[in-house]
Amino acid sequence: MPIADPFLHGIDNGWQVRNASLLESDLQLEFDVVIVGSGAGGATSAELLSTAGLRVLIVEEGPLRTSSDFKMQEPAAYAELYQEGMARMSKDGAITIMQGRAVGGTTLINWTSSFRTPPATLEHWAREHAVSGLSKEALQPWFEKMEQRLGVEPWQIAANANNEVIKRGCDALNLNWAVIPRNVRGCMNLGYCGMGCPINAKQSMLVTCIPASLNNGGALLYLARAERLIIDKDRVQHLECHALDARGVERTGRKITIRAKHYILAGGAINTPAILLRSNAPDPYQRCGKRTFLHTVNFSAAQFSEPVNPFYGAPQSIYSDHFQWRDGVDGPIGYKLEVPPLHPAFAATILGSYGEVSAQRMAQLPHTHMMIALMRDGFHPDSASGTVELRSDGSPVLDYQMTPYTWDGIRRAYHSMAEIQFAAGAKKVFPVHADADYVADLNSVRTLINRLDLSLYRTRLGSAHVMGGCAMSDDTTLGVTNSSGGHHQLENLSIHDGSLFPTSIGANPQLSIYALCALLTDQLIQRLNV
Repeated sequence: MPIADPFLHGIDNGWQVRNASLLESDLQLEFDVVIVGSGAGGATSAELLSTAGLRVLIVEEGPLRTSSDFKMQEPAAYAELYQEGMARMSKDGAITIMQGRAVGGTTLINWTSSFRTPPATLEHWAREHAVSGLSKEALQPWFEKMEQRLGVEPWQIAANANNEVIKRGCDALNLNWAVIPRNVRGCMNLGYCGMGCPINAKQSMLVTCIPASLNNGGALLYLARAERLIIDKDRVQHLECHALDARGVERTGRKITIRAKHYILAGGAINTPAILLRSNAPDPYQRCGKRTFLHTVNFSAAQFSEPVNPFYGAPQSIYSDHFQWRDGVDGPIGYKLEVPPLHPAFAATILGSYGEVSAQRMAQLPHTHMMIALMRDGFHPDSASGTVELRSDGSPVLDYQMTPYTWDGIRRAYHSMAEIQFAAGAKKVFPVHADADYVADLNSVRTLINRLDLSLYRTRLGSAHVMGGCAMSDDTTLGVTNSSGGHHQLENLSIHDGSLFPTSIGANPQLSIYALCALLTDQLIQRLNV
C-alpha cells in the first residue's frame, strides 16, 4: 500500500526533525556541519555531506509543510509557503519578490523550470569577475548528476494552451523557442506547482535531498531563525538562533546555540547577506549585500477567443531566448520570454485596477494569456542592481535601483511580447501598466507602448529570481567568497546558494544552484578531509 505522505512517515520512523516553536527551554546543539537554509543549495549540500559521513544539521526559519498540507488553495499557500506571506517587496514597494519560506525553500513553490547556466554567463564571470573552475566543461558532470537525481528532462507532454501561445506566436514570426526541462516524476499536469505539489511529483528538496540527508543521520530544525554568527578573529565560534512561534512570525523567547566544525549559509540572496550583516562579519571591501540582481520582470496580457485556461497544466513548458544574447553582453539588455500560470488571486494582483474594470478583466480569466520578460540584469555597468539592507528590527530588505538601461529593455520587451501574442491570434493585448489597457491591433499597441511612462509604481514589476549579494571571486576586492564558496575572511564558513552569482544568470536559477552547490560541496568534503 503506497504511503500517503512519505515525509511524515519518515518522522514516524525516527528522523531527527524538531519543531523549534515547541521548545520549552533554551537549546544547545553540536554538529559537524550546520547549514542555514533548506532550499536548492542547502539541501543539496546536506545530502552530499551526510553521505560522506558528516553529522549535518539543517536550520530553516519557515514551517514544515508536506504533501498532506497542499490543498491547491492560494490563500493558505501564499501565507504559509512564501517569504513575508507573498508580500515581500523591494524597499520602495515597487517590485514584488516571490521567494519560498518553508522546509524545501523556493524549490517547494517554484514552477519547475530547470536550465543549465548559459555558457555566456560563465564566460563573463571568468572574464570580468575573476571566477575560476566554473567553465561549461567543469560544470557539465554536475549538471548531469543533478539532472539525473531530480528527474530533469524536457517536458514530454504537449504544451497547455497557455504555453502554446508563445510557441505559436514565435513560429509565426520566425523566432526561436524551445521546450523547458522540468524536475518532475509522475507529474499529473495539475498546474498548481506554486502552491506545493500534493502528489510529490515535483522533485523539490522536500522529497529528494532533505529526506536523503535525514536517512543518513542528518537532522532538521525548523521554525528557527538564524540570527547571527558569533565570530572570533578568523573563525565562526557558534550560530545563534531564535525559536519562532507556529506562524513563523514572533520569537518565542527560546534561544538556540549551535556549534559546528563548519558553517554553511544557504538562506538565499536576501537572507544570506542579512545574516552576515547582523553578524558584523568582516567585509573589508564592503561587498556583502551589494550587486544583488532580480531578473526584473514585466508582463503582457492578451485575450483570446478560445479558452486558454492559464491555471491548468504544466505552468511553464515553452520559452524563447531569441532576445537574450543577440546583442552580446555589451549591447542593450537581453531578456528571456516565458509564460506564468494565472490563478485567480495571483492574476488579480498582476492585472490590477479596481471596480468594474477589475471585474471585467477577471471575468475573462479563462480566455487570458500572460507572458513575462526576464531582464538579464548585472552584465552591463548601467544595469539595474540592488543592495540588501537591514531594517531597524534586523530583518532584510532589498533596495533595488532601476536604470534607464534596464527600462529600455522593459520597453523593448513589451513590444516583443505584444507582437508574439498578436501573431498567435490574440484579440487584444494589454501591456501591464497603470496607464494602459487592452488594445485591439498591433499598431495601436506599439503606439501605446512607446508613450508609456516607464517608472516605478506605474509599471508592474516583479521577480521570482534573486541572485548575488555575496558574489564569489578569487579577487578579494570583488567578492565575499572565493570560487569554491569559502568566505574570504572566515576559514570555517562557506556560502552555498544563489547569492554567490556575480550577476543574474539569464535563466531560471534552480538547476544552476543545484549543480554549483554539488560541486562546491564535493570540494568542501575534500577540504574537511572526510
